[in-house]
Amino acid sequence: MPNMETENSSVSRAEELKALANEAFRAKKYSQAIDLYSQAIELNSQNAVYYANRAFAHTKLEEYGSAIQDASKAIEIDPRYPKACFTYQIFVTPVHKVKECEKAVKKLKFEEAIAVPESERHSVADSIDYRSIGMSPSSSFVSTQAAILAATATVVVAVVVMVWPAVATTVAGMVVAVLMILGAYWWGSCSGSGVFTKSRKLELEVEPQYSGARIEGDVITLDFVKKMMDDFKNQKCLHKRYAFQIVLQTREMLRALPSLVDIDIPDGKHFTVCGDVHGQFYDLLNIFELNGLPSEENPYLFNGDFVDRGSFSVEVILTLFAFKCMCPSAIYLSRGNHESKSMNKIYGFEGEVRSKLSETFVELFAEVFCFLPLAHVLNQKVFVVHGGLFSVDGVKLSDIKAIDRFCEPPEEGLMCELLWSDPQPLPGRGPSKRGVGLSFGADVTKRFLQDNSLDLVVRSHEVKDEGYEIEHDGKLITVFSAPNYCDQMGNKGAFIRFEAPTLKPNIVTFAAVPHPDVKPMAYANNFLRMFQ
Repeated sequence: MPNMETENSSVSRAEELKALANEAFRAKKYSQAIDLYSQAIELNSQNAVYYANRAFAHTKLEEYGSAIQDASKAIEIDPRYPKACFTYQIFVTPVHKVKECEKAVKKLKFEEAIAVPESERHSVADSIDYRSIGMSPSSSFVSTQAAILAATATVVVAVVVMVWPAVATTVAGMVVAVLMILGAYWWGSCSGSGVFTKSRKLELEVEPQYSGARIEGDVITLDFVKKMMDDFKNQKCLHKRYAFQIVLQTREMLRALPSLVDIDIPDGKHFTVCGDVHGQFYDLLNIFELNGLPSEENPYLFNGDFVDRGSFSVEVILTLFAFKCMCPSAIYLSRGNHESKSMNKIYGFEGEVRSKLSETFVELFAEVFCFLPLAHVLNQKVFVVHGGLFSVDGVKLSDIKAIDRFCEPPEEGLMCELLWSDPQPLPGRGPSKRGVGLSFGADVTKRFLQDNSLDLVVRSHEVKDEGYEIEHDGKLITVFSAPNYCDQMGNKGAFIRFEAPTLKPNIVTFAAVPHPDVKPMAYANNFLRMFQ
């Protein structure tokens, strides 16, 4: 009898916890909801509802690996429970299909790449000359020489027809041949598809009525960047000619950097580290309002995930790249897991670029993202990376510096783990709640710091209620700079200011600011918009 009472008491308490978890979920406190559902499961592990509800909470935090596990467990307990089946069939199955499709696309592109001789393979950037003005088939421009030659040929034909009718057909044929060659030359020089040139000339003519920010010559100035940001704030576009210039100049700077960048902060100076921005341009402007614009005296490191989710990703990336061009030591940029083709295809950046710029920019951004460094070290003390640490001990900074990063992120290995891994409260290592990378404990962090004579790990990659979280006995800080993430999480944003020589972290938090009525994921894959 006492056992029956104890069991009833546990079931009753589990229901109370579920009710509290449901309230936390409705309040968008998803981490708290997961914790409460977990407590309910400890008391009653055979209730499919708890697992299904926890699966939904995991999806809100992008913990897809954990969502799959919970949905599978709910179906195992009750195969007919509709919510569990819905979670698995409507969410989990498409996620796997997307991954399979991405693998198929990668395979096709690889096969296409190896089918082309190395000598004929070119970077998309090599085919763009932003200094070319008005050179496209739709342009009214035709070279003066071609126009004169065509007019002369026409006159010759007319004279021959009148004076020597017998040879008119032969001469006319020769003239037509000449005109066809001229036409092929002109078209090829404009489109890049002709036999006379391999360079793609884009229509970059700046129209007289264009009133936006302009770059004079090759130098990107602070005045230009301020004007551009003001235009973006008012939902105006930057001319493609200047967008190409910004991205191409940034490309050249990034490709010269190592995969691990060392940053020296002089004594008495400060340095700011920001986490994920995720296309929240108006919150980026707020960071600059609070902490000042990037400059040599006020340098920043943005720690990956600049794009996707938020619907102003183009504005964010062009702003960050423009500051990099203006003063390379004013801003440092690190790659996140969202700086990749597969994520951009699903979470909105690719669609946004195609809508606001062009298909060529989709290719160009994908290439430039592969040039972003993977990690930074501040004064040989603070290791800054987007995701986290590794599945093996003994990884040295020299190993990170030696990574060949000029590719899409692989599905395993050091580069994958740098971009995807997360800390966990338990010691050791465990499977990733995302389904990619791994989870690592305080002991892993401690050994990595000791092996490399470092003091602190700073990483991003995870939304936090306060915009940051200090873990692993104070040796690891997560910083996230996208407040009210996706307009629904209710979290604060944060950034960290380090003062040399001590590099003691000073964490500043801030709330979200209003933005125009463009919903997050407005350009994203239709399926994922269902979950916003």
